[in-house]
Amino acid sequence: MQKKLHFSTEKKIRLDEFLRKELPECSQLCGHEISNSKIRRLIVAGAVSVNGREVLRPAFELRGKSDVCVALDIDKFFFEKQPDDAKFEVTDASVLYEDEDLIFIDKPARFPVEQTITGNRANLHDSLVDFLWHRNPALRNPPYVGIMHRLDRETSGVILFTKTRAVNAAISEIFQTHTLTKQYFAVVEDNGKVREGESFTVKMNIGRTSSKSQQGKWGEVPQSSGGQFSHTDFKVLRRLTIEGRSCLLIECTLYTGRTHQIRVHLSSRGLPILGDTLYGGKPATRMYLHAAYLAFSLGDKEYNVHSSPDFLAFS
Repeated sequence: MQKKLHFSTEKKIRLDEFLRKELPECSQLCGHEISNSKIRRLIVAGAVSVNGREVLRPAFELRGKSDVCVALDIDKFFFEKQPDDAKFEVTDASVLYEDEDLIFIDKPARFPVEQTITGNRANLHDSLVDFLWHRNPALRNPPYVGIMHRLDRETSGVILFTKTRAVNAAISEIFQTHTLTKQYFAVVEDNGKVREGESFTVKMNIGRTSSKSQQGKWGEVPQSSGGQFSHTDFKVLRRLTIEGRSCLLIECTLYTGRTHQIRVHLSSRGLPILGDTLYGGKPATRMYLHAAYLAFSLGDKEYNVHSSPDFLAFS
C-alpha cells in the first residue's frame, strides 16, 4: 500500500530531526511505529524529497520554506525479517584459549559478532561479557571485552577478543600491519575448474560495488576509485560431499584483511562458496566458510589457536 505524506516548515533544522518530530504523529495513520533507524533508512533509500528534489542525506539542513514529501510503501517498509540467528551462548567449551589479556572464542555460523542496527539482538560480544561476569560475580560492573576484528555473521571459527585495554594498541597494530597468520577453510562446489592439490593466488584491489542503500557487496575496483589491495593464497585440499553436493575443501591463507575478501576472491575465479548467494554460491543451510587458524606474537608470547569446522565431521 503506497502513501505519500506531505509536510511544510520554515525552520532551520536537519531533515532527520524534522521527520523525527513529524512522522510519529502519522503513526496512527500508518498503523505502525516509526523508529529513528527507519527514518534514516527512508532518507538513504530515496523515499524523501525536499521541494521536489530527492534528498539522500539524513543530515541535510532545511532552510527557508521547505516542502517535504515522504513516499511510503507501507507493506514493504514495515515488514521486519525475523533474524535466523543460531541459538548460542558462550560456555567453557566455546573458549579455545584464554590468558589474562586475551580470549579466543569458537564462533558458530549464523551468529552476529556484535549488536546490529536492528537492536536488542543476541550477539557474541554480549554473550562473552555475560560469560565472564557470571564467572566472576563479585564484579560490580560488566567486565571489559574489546572487539579487535570481526567475522561475518555466517562465518564460523576462531575470533579474538581482548580482556584488558592495555593490549588493544598492540593487537590493533598486529591486525593493521598483517603481522599474523590467518587461515580459513572454504567449501566450493566441484565444477572442474581446479583439482585436488592445486594452488593458486588472487590479488586485486577491492572496494564496495553496491550502493549504500543496498546489501553490502564488494568486488574488484580500481585503486583510483578507492580500491584497497588484497591478497589470498588458496590450496585445494580434497573432495568432499556436503548437503548431497560434490564439493572441494579449500585452504585460504590471507595476507590482507579486506571486507568479504575470501568470498570475493573465490567468486572471481568462478568458485563461489557454497551457501554464499550474495557472490553466486548455491543456496545451502549455511555459508561454508570457517576461520580455522590464527597465530601471532605478542611480546615474548606466541599464540597459535586452531578451530576445526563441524561440517568436516559430516562430509
